[in-house]
Amino acid sequence: MATEPDENRPDPEEEEGGPVKTFLEHLEDLRWVLIKCITALLVSMAVCMVAAPQIIEFLTWPLANSKTNIKLEWLGPLGGVGATMKIALWGGITIALPLILGFVSAFVMPALKVLEKKYFRRALIIGGGLFMAGVMLCYFLILGISLKGLVAYNHWLGIATSIWRAEEYFQFVIMFMMGMGVSFEFPVILLTLVRLGVVPHEWMVKGRRYFFVVNLVLCAFITPDFISTFFMVIPVQVLMEICILISANWERKKKWLAEAAAARGLDSGSAAH
Repeated sequence: MATEPDENRPDPEEEEGGPVKTFLEHLEDLRWVLIKCITALLVSMAVCMVAAPQIIEFLTWPLANSKTNIKLEWLGPLGGVGATMKIALWGGITIALPLILGFVSAFVMPALKVLEKKYFRRALIIGGGLFMAGVMLCYFLILGISLKGLVAYNHWLGIATSIWRAEEYFQFVIMFMMGMGVSFEFPVILLTLVRLGVVPHEWMVKGRRYFFVVNLVLCAFITPDFISTFFMVIPVQVLMEICILISANWERKKKWLAEAAAARGLDSGSAAH
């Protein structure tokens, strides 16, 4: 029985997976994905509202640990309500994010090639780990340093600081932690694009200075003050440099494989003669 030549066979890693569906079937799947995502978000927000006292205690730990002798006060009748709603929203997003990503992945994965699926799964796992690493780094280390720096800056301006609005403090802490986690995702996105061949390695090397400027602008947009921006830029830039080193290693392996394949081709050609 004749077999199909190897050069005519499709690369298994380039094959697409999943059944072929009509446009209406895709719309139906998308509708259920949206329903699941919204449901997960609402349930997570409800859990955060019920656990608001425990979450507030969790968010005030960096301030107490910084030993800045700052007291938090609700300076308005609706201060606690507004803070609870913000905590429920951002806490719900954080808790529901793994589920939402899982639902979206289940919708997108069938349309990807085998190779793309592999990199997509790795990006999700590594990206989730880096997001939590960024949040924990901010919570246990950078947040306390930033709070001390803000108090010192207010004293330098000649204005004593002893009471802060609790609403503004919780917004500051939540946005700082979320921003730190999101900023740690940029290297994962960049490495995934490099692995898929969308962004060449040469662009990363030549664009190092531009990456720094973009990193500075994004961190300044995410963080609420320049002191927090400074402490966020450093770890993100370190991650970017690690990405460039990993990309360089991939480039060396690619060249080595290309040279090995060329050498095998020459050997087979000389053997034929």
